[in-house]
Amino acid sequence: MDSFHDTALAATQEMRTVFPESPLLRNAHLSERFGADIWLKREDLSPVRSYKLRGAFNAMRKRRDAGLFVCASAGNHAQGVAYMCRQFGIRGVIFMPVTTPQQKIQKTRMFGGDFIEIRMIGDYFDDCLAAAQAFCAENGGHFLSPFDDPDVIEGQASVGVEIETQLGRVPDHLVVPVGGGGLSAGLVSYFGTGCQYTFVEPSGGACLRAALEAGKPVTLETVNTFADGAAVARIGQETFARLKGVGIANTLAVDEDRLCTTILEMLNVEGVVLEPAGALAVDALKDLGQSIRGRTVVCVTSGGNFDFERLPEVKERAQRYSGIKKYFILRLPQRPGALRDFLNLLGPDDDIARFEYLKKSARNFGSVLIGIETVTPESFATLFARLDEHGYVYRDITDDEVLAQFVI
Repeated sequence: MDSFHDTALAATQEMRTVFPESPLLRNAHLSERFGADIWLKREDLSPVRSYKLRGAFNAMRKRRDAGLFVCASAGNHAQGVAYMCRQFGIRGVIFMPVTTPQQKIQKTRMFGGDFIEIRMIGDYFDDCLAAAQAFCAENGGHFLSPFDDPDVIEGQASVGVEIETQLGRVPDHLVVPVGGGGLSAGLVSYFGTGCQYTFVEPSGGACLRAALEAGKPVTLETVNTFADGAAVARIGQETFARLKGVGIANTLAVDEDRLCTTILEMLNVEGVVLEPAGALAVDALKDLGQSIRGRTVVCVTSGGNFDFERLPEVKERAQRYSGIKKYFILRLPQRPGALRDFLNLLGPDDDIARFEYLKKSARNFGSVLIGIETVTPESFATLFARLDEHGYVYRDITDDEVLAQFVI
């Protein structure tokens, strides 16, 4: 065994004094659907509903004499650090952006209790991070990175230790979500070339792929924060040093709207609550196809901190991606019976979900914003054909991101 393998085993054994291993569960639904033996490593069932407490535990157990730990996070890392501050009886100061949802603030405070202080600074994470690092330097604490730290990486490798023990062997294929790279770097360092990997990123935050293409970590110009647990602008320096040889062919970028279909499927079919980043590995199965048939595949469901206030947005995005909900602007005559004429063109499965219209004086026509839900995407082809036949002027704005965000 190499030294990393040994230290990862030791770290995992130490963790058992604080929290139990997360379950590795075979999923019959996914196994049948994709023709493979598919297992889910349920990090969403950890005490803080993500794997982040592993890295926090390992770093803090090695540096207890620091006395003060500081981090910047709006999510799972903050909760992992808070949980461990209480466990070790060590003071922690956690910086969070002012825009952080109250649910995440409350959970962080609940996990840390009197051992932590939460400071709300900055509208954006970069401002929050700068404030945390400045505070740490001034007060002599230890800044705990969410991923770019050798001890954090070693702690995250415990996911791999447990997979191998629970499965009884190394899986054929491991599907891992990537944010800053802490989890994936830990697993690659532990398993080496013993299995095949797929590293999954959200399309709006594919920092690993960008780094592999450039040959070094680079900063993305823009990041889509929907999958906030994995939406990172720049892969870590330490993590990339361990991932630089994985190959672009082993990476996948997942569309955020398609990801919503998987979140809903896992919730409705399996009763599994996953945050967007936690659903990345499961969603990636759709792209792996024949490459995984007949093989033993482990997907890491990295987190389940899902705010149910986001459920309407997730459903909306899933429906739009699936083509069963569209928004369009219709030019409608301003005369009695015009609306009835339009409604008569709708099919039996077409349901109006949004209708906004204000009659304009001294005009022959008015613009109507309409949202329609249906059962199959083909229903819209039929509807639009009827509209064209009857001379209606309309514009489909479903995929116009700027306009859709403004009016929907």
